[in-house]
Amino acid sequence: MSPATSKPSEGRRRVQVDAIRPHVDRGRFPVKGVVGDSFRVEADVFGDSHDRIRVQLLYRRKGTRRWSETPMVPQGNDLWEASFLLEEPGAYQYTVEGWVDALLTWRTELAKWIDAGVEVELELREGALLLEAAAERAKENDDDAEALRLWARQLREWADDPSGRGAPSELAVAPGLLEGELPRLMETYPDRSRTTRPRRTLTVEVDRKRARFSAWYEFFPRSTSPEPGRHGTFADASAMLPYIREMGFDVVYLPPIHPIGKTKRKGPNNRVTSGPGDPGSPWAIGSAEGGHTAIHPELGTLDDFVAFRRRAEELGMEVALDVAFQCSPDHPWVAEHPEWFRQRPDGSIRHAENPPKKYEDIYPLDFETEDWEGLWDALRDVFLHWMEQGVRIFRVDNPHTKAFPFWEWLVSELRDRDPGVILLSEAFTRPKVMYRLAKVGYAQSYTYFAWRTEKEELVRYMEELNRPGVREHFRPNFWPNTPDILTEFLQTGGRPAFMLRLVLAATLTANYGIYGPAFELMEHTPREPGSEEYLNSEKYQLRTWPLDREDSLRHFIARVNRIRREQPALQRNDTLHFHPVDNDQIVVYSKSDPGGDDPLVMIVSLDPRHTQSGWVDLHHLPLGLDGESYELEDLLGGERYDWGPGANFVRLAPHTSPAHIFRLRPHDSGSSSGGSS
Repeated sequence: MSPATSKPSEGRRRVQVDAIRPHVDRGRFPVKGVVGDSFRVEADVFGDSHDRIRVQLLYRRKGTRRWSETPMVPQGNDLWEASFLLEEPGAYQYTVEGWVDALLTWRTELAKWIDAGVEVELELREGALLLEAAAERAKENDDDAEALRLWARQLREWADDPSGRGAPSELAVAPGLLEGELPRLMETYPDRSRTTRPRRTLTVEVDRKRARFSAWYEFFPRSTSPEPGRHGTFADASAMLPYIREMGFDVVYLPPIHPIGKTKRKGPNNRVTSGPGDPGSPWAIGSAEGGHTAIHPELGTLDDFVAFRRRAEELGMEVALDVAFQCSPDHPWVAEHPEWFRQRPDGSIRHAENPPKKYEDIYPLDFETEDWEGLWDALRDVFLHWMEQGVRIFRVDNPHTKAFPFWEWLVSELRDRDPGVILLSEAFTRPKVMYRLAKVGYAQSYTYFAWRTEKEELVRYMEELNRPGVREHFRPNFWPNTPDILTEFLQTGGRPAFMLRLVLAATLTANYGIYGPAFELMEHTPREPGSEEYLNSEKYQLRTWPLDREDSLRHFIARVNRIRREQPALQRNDTLHFHPVDNDQIVVYSKSDPGGDDPLVMIVSLDPRHTQSGWVDLHHLPLGLDGESYELEDLLGGERYDWGPGANFVRLAPHTSPAHIFRLRPHDSGSSSGGSS
């Protein structure tokens, strides 16, 4: 027999507050928001019997004591809703309170009795008692307290004259009784002594806008020298920044810029041996020149890096640095803190492995070390060092191979110092692991987008990322390529493959990036058949890129990024909606802007080799186009089309334009007939 349930400390709290939304794991982790958002909160709130209840949304900046509050509005079926403005980066707390409101219940029932013409003498006397109690709660405002006492006396006078001024017909038109002053006073001074509030307070972590909307460009500074064979410098990389800005990117992401180890240094194409001039992999971090807080001497000095960062900011871009918590055998930590690395039985340090792959030039850190606190502090200090140099965005390499409690602590530490810091998780692993990293604080996350090439899997994947329970904390960042990922689709699809994958990445999500110049120059040759590694990858050697090549996609990329900047609908993920088309080689989806700008419809061919056509039906509720004809302006190509109600025809030729980005503008009803594109 189970033990009896004990009595609550206060059994007269009659309102139930259930299912406050949004939340992540019932408040264990924060929801993500962005500065300037109106943050909408919903809750299921109800009480017993027919008494009226009041519900308030409470919110405050984390660390402050005083709550702000706003009334929640009933939406039907016991659902209540309210919003508050996310004004600055950092954490906000929020919760919901509900209570039985005796004053509101009294006023509601009084109005019904008056409307029915029933004598209300006792109801008036009851109201007088309630108003006198409200006057006590209003004692800090003398004018309101006196007004409530006057109303209490007035109710008693009417109760003493039930056939005269206290008659229902007279009360129905009494100024200020059912509308005006008295309802306002009653709403201002309710009895909240038996308020119900959940024990756990929820949190929304507010990022600056770049966390939700950004376009990343990754490149290797060491490959920016105009002289073939010479190691590039930060000065060379600075000279490339206007080129990147002209393409419309706002985040410049650099692979590791630290000294590179010499022991077991990799040669070209990941050969296990290297020659005298081979630069090695930037991810084999550390040498006699220093570790994670040092700069590779051939790139320049710390002052040179700061000058590079400042130049990027002058052009409207931010610099993101790669943080890879691993060490070459030559890293100073190996000698200074051998306890931070996993030892083999023979006393050697275990190098990185992902069977059958071996990374002999890298030692992973051991997060089960006895000196885990010292290790945590040292890793935190790496971030702090670069934050002191003005860096606020970091791409973190393989965070899923480090302890989750470490990341939760670290991100909190960093955001305490700068709530505007942004971390991108590079974790190509299982979904639940990726989601956990987002929950513990990563503002953006790499995804499986690169390998989602079929229509059904694209649609299902977007539905997964936008479903409740994921969208509250996981912000996808789509990359069609990276230095590690050259998909078969890009290897074999030619120029149209790069174009259509760019449009998909840049419009399905608000955050996306490319690894260039390999992308705009359509680098597509693998190291060997079946590999996703590039032939002559600049992970292992210097490259010289012909940026002015005539067939470059740089102008196409610039056009897509300009559309993203000009169209607010593409700066968010929550309005994505897929539309029917009778061809599985074409995907159609829309996004809209709650601010009221024209909706956008993207129509993209998934076939880089053949012309595809189909019938598209856009008449669905998310676009509000029921029964209307409308004009489509192709923001990519500049053409305009008139479409009418029902299905309309579309044709996409891959070598001309494998995609449309349409802006929709409804015509006056009946002013236009159907058309095609």
